[in-house]
Amino acid sequence: MGPAGLVTGPEPDAVGAETGLAPAFYATERLARWPRLRDWWTVLHPPYTLWHLSYVVIGSCLVAPVDRTRLVATVLAFFLAVGIGAHALDEVHGRPLRTDIPVAALVVAGAVGIGGAAVIGLLGVARIGVGLVAFVVVGVVLAVGYNLELVGGRLHTDGIFALSWGAFPVLTGYYAQHERLTPAAVVAAAFAFFLSRAQRQLSTPARLLRRKTSGLDGRVVHRDGSTTLLDRATVLAPLEHALRALTCATVALAGALAIAHPPR
Repeated sequence: MGPAGLVTGPEPDAVGAETGLAPAFYATERLARWPRLRDWWTVLHPPYTLWHLSYVVIGSCLVAPVDRTRLVATVLAFFLAVGIGAHALDEVHGRPLRTDIPVAALVVAGAVGIGGAAVIGLLGVARIGVGLVAFVVVGVVLAVGYNLELVGGRLHTDGIFALSWGAFPVLTGYYAQHERLTPAAVVAAAFAFFLSRAQRQLSTPARLLRRKTSGLDGRVVHRDGSTTLLDRATVLAPLEHALRALTCATVALAGALAIAHPPR
């Protein structure tokens, strides 16, 4: 039995072949003519990458002034570390997205992405201060440890996810701009932590339904005696619609802060 009482079936590869369900709602078939491009698009997790880069902007633009160069460098570093590096390592570890990208290519992408982010961070030390080193080290440990499930999987939990992909980008973005942390930054990080926990609570059963469930059959009996049939599509729809809406909401908030405190 899995979350929400769902019965899990074959492993992801077999399930995908049997049901035709993509491993994620953003694994678009519009790129079917270019399978390698489709695979890399899926590995990048575009909506989730955009979501978590928005946390960087929220932290950076929480208060003025906002330095444009620092903002661009911080967003680029997180894109490399999370959008490319961490997601490539995640695909190496268990092939959850069922791509055909060679392991060597994924390892190189992981190393280049996370290594490139670390280089950007270390280059910023000369301008921001040695305190930035702590953020670089923590970022590398979280990106590698979470996605490769190191230390017996102790870093691969819902709480660590919320800290790594929610609170940490906000705090890093703020520190990169203002060279200190304030109560406002901590409260903003708490917002990102709890929003990321909500993301995890929605995405975990959605992934289970898409990747590890061979079928779902049930019904809801209403008080008036009517019934509503349940299948995977009806259970998946509200989960993934909520994830899409939360992505748009977070991006909108980041945009509002960037407009209110325009980078200079």
